[in-house]
Amino acid sequence: MVGVTPAVPPGASAAPDPSAVAWERVRRWYEGGLGWETAPGIPVRLRTGVRFDVLDVPAEAGHASLRRLGAHAPVALRGDRMMLLVAAGSAEELPGLLRWLEWGSLPLDLSASGAGGLMEAPLPCRADGLVTEAAPCRADGLVTEAAPCRADGAVPCRAGLAGGVVPGGGWQGAAVWLRPPVPGSEVEASLPALSAVGALGGVGGAPGRAPDLVRLVDTVATHCHRVRLRGAGPPRSQGCR
Repeated sequence: MVGVTPAVPPGASAAPDPSAVAWERVRRWYEGGLGWETAPGIPVRLRTGVRFDVLDVPAEAGHASLRRLGAHAPVALRGDRMMLLVAAGSAEELPGLLRWLEWGSLPLDLSASGAGGLMEAPLPCRADGLVTEAAPCRADGLVTEAAPCRADGAVPCRAGLAGGVVPGGGWQGAAVWLRPPVPGSEVEASLPALSAVGALGGVGGAPGRAPDLVRLVDTVATHCHRVRLRGAGPPRSQGCR
């Protein structure tokens, strides 16, 4: 078209989108470092039901239930919600467990994601609690070197760098790890599992064994009920999704 200057000169390639590059680093951290499957698209989402399932609970109830988890079981936060990673197949067992524990008839703000589900990928964290350089934080797609993952879900960035806005959307409410998985470790072995029923005697499970899923679900349901009684709001759908 006459009088229109092309956006990219002929023969020149467009500069890569820094935001997309940063998200691909996040994807590689999960797929390469942990062997966890991700779904196509941005932001990165993790496939549940393959290596793990997820219990989605109010953050208040989740914090009160952490004693039932092993020290290495991954836990993520997103706003006022907490995601507890449990063994694959646990989501399918949740409705039956709640009935067996006599919680089935009560409205609980508790749900699970299993086979065919997706979980927003929390920004990767190192074992020392710092965001890895793969995590998108700055406007140019890079994270500051000392941006700690905080329990309240905030990962502060340097002042003046887009206010901590992640690529493709606002930073506030993005999922972050409270207890991050460690690449190269046997993450699945630390996840609460139904097969552990009756084999554990201590809080959080015996050394070298996965925490007990039944005890965890009972504890989480108890605290969800307490939150509900205090008027924390209407319950979400309950059970497997």
